[in-house]
Amino acid sequence: MIAKFVEKPVPESINLKDPVLAAFLAWLIPGLGHLYQGRRAKAALFFLCIMGLFVFGLYLGSSNEQCKDSKGKIGYGRAVYFSWKKGERTWPYLCQVCVGLPALPALIQASRMSHNKKVWWGGFMAPPRPKGDHGPNKLQPTLHDLHRVLNRYFELAWVFTTIAGLLNVLAIYDAWAGPMTTIPGGKKEKETESD
Repeated sequence: MIAKFVEKPVPESINLKDPVLAAFLAWLIPGLGHLYQGRRAKAALFFLCIMGLFVFGLYLGSSNEQCKDSKGKIGYGRAVYFSWKKGERTWPYLCQVCVGLPALPALIQASRMSHNKKVWWGGFMAPPRPKGDHGPNKLQPTLHDLHRVLNRYFELAWVFTTIAGLLNVLAIYDAWAGPMTTIPGGKKEKETESD
């Protein structure tokens, strides 16, 4: 009987370049950090899946219908918004902003509304107008308008955009730490051969 030691092949290592920069780029645009690292297949997968979810959520939270409480239209991207006012729904935005740059117009719109300035881009990602507010944003829909016109699609839009943000957290971690691999750790297996 002859004893033979066989080493398992060690997985190919991936150059993560600067992991902090890769994580930042992955937050900025889903998949961009992986593209920076040269992992094109993962970059395409993360971009298509995460941005697909986010854009579909924006689509679900949009309507060209007339508001019931005001003279304006519902508009686009209404499920993604941030509000500086106490008691308004802002916790989901902490997940949505993990998508990065595509969710940042909501912060600009919230800042404009809190300073009583007219919102930009036709109200895209603008927070709902408080009922009874007749300032420069009087044509913007109220939360009541959004629920009445969009109905269940408003909540579905919120779910899709929130899940997209949470999935990008996993992509950010993958860009920072690299893929999970199991390394045999130099252990050798003993194979026996009979003569």
